[in-house]
Amino acid sequence: MQLNLIGRFEIVTDDGREYTINAPKISRMLALLALQPRGVVATDLLIQELWGENPPRGALRTLQTHVYHARKLLMEEKVTEPDRDLLVTRAPGYELQVDDDEVDTISFERLIQRAQWELTAGRVERADEQVSRALGMWRGPVLSNVPVGCVLAGRVARVEELRIRALELHIETGTLLGRHRELLPDLRTLVHDYPLHEWFHGQLISALHQVGRRGEALQAYQDLYQILSTELGLQPSDDVQRLQAEILNGAGSEMFLRRPRPDDFGHGSVAASLSA
Repeated sequence: MQLNLIGRFEIVTDDGREYTINAPKISRMLALLALQPRGVVATDLLIQELWGENPPRGALRTLQTHVYHARKLLMEEKVTEPDRDLLVTRAPGYELQVDDDEVDTISFERLIQRAQWELTAGRVERADEQVSRALGMWRGPVLSNVPVGCVLAGRVARVEELRIRALELHIETGTLLGRHRELLPDLRTLVHDYPLHEWFHGQLISALHQVGRRGEALQAYQDLYQILSTELGLQPSDDVQRLQAEILNGAGSEMFLRRPRPDDFGHGSVAASLSA
């Protein structure tokens, strides 16, 4: 059995069938439980996800009804062995009893962690392999077919941040392996998709300089300058300004890379600034 939350929320049964739950509230409830496998999710949190800050009277009873129907669906669809209890009641709420490797977001995070560990240990090629596997799992926005509430939104944002960390690692390992030209299409996309992520801009400027495209590197700097000035009233960081000065002065094209702190990643945050 596999629970896929990256992209469309779907359940892959033991015999390989893909099943999508059409009931929105049951989908949201199961998705929230899946994002915390083998951990109890309190009824209050589930109610908040399904009905917001002002739940109707009788919300607890309605939640219990949703749990009943969810169990029935899982059994009728023969998701896994009939004697395996997936959705169990456990005070103060409910728990989804699935293994970590049965939830794609957990596998995704573990691959990113391994990539970070390999990179910290200086094993760049192994790190590159792990992050490539992680990015290969990305099928689109998390829970793209589920209307998320305020609780799920925070969980989804965390997975999206993990993807940004994976993209940073992809650029970092590729740069360390000398793949400057190959990274340019990805970097063009990244500065478009994350216009305020200064580190991506710095990597694009540096990569262009590395492959001898000095004019385009300077234009990429001007693009960043304009974005930061217009959106935030800021100037590029000192590191990026020094890079621009080196390009203008025709200095040797040293690799521009500031490795994000491993301890930042360990706490689930994304090191997105050049000062990291």
